[in-house]
Amino acid sequence: MIRLSLQKWLLVGMNPVFVVCLKISIPKPTKEDKDLFASLVPRQSVVSTRLVFGNDAAFVNGNMFFGIYGKDLFVRLPPDQAKELLGKTGAGAFEPVEGHPMSGYYVLPRAWRNMTPEARRWVDRSLEWASALPPKRKK
Repeated sequence: MIRLSLQKWLLVGMNPVFVVCLKISIPKPTKEDKDLFASLVPRQSVVSTRLVFGNDAAFVNGNMFFGIYGKDLFVRLPPDQAKELLGKTGAGAFEPVEGHPMSGYYVLPRAWRNMTPEARRWVDRSLEWASALPPKRKK
């Protein structure tokens, strides 16, 4: 979870100045976490991977559809499928910044780390949804 914090007063010359510093703590995946992510990325020519938030993420047509954030696996889903996923114990909104969920992205239950077929099913559903979205233009 990224946490924004650390506020203090500093003395600059003889003038007190209030300073807000950003302390960012981004969770790091272990080798085991990265291996699990790699095993779940669909093997299709339209799928690419790159780092997002210092963690691995998968893209189709420039749209992120699957990723890992520390120990959490997340997917992008339409509202009807999100509702179904959120009904599963341990699933939730993906919040890389505490209190600020990323719209359309959801965390898979951690218990599914040992249930690869179930996790893969949701990754495939996410790929299908993201494949239907308009391609992102390169900046």
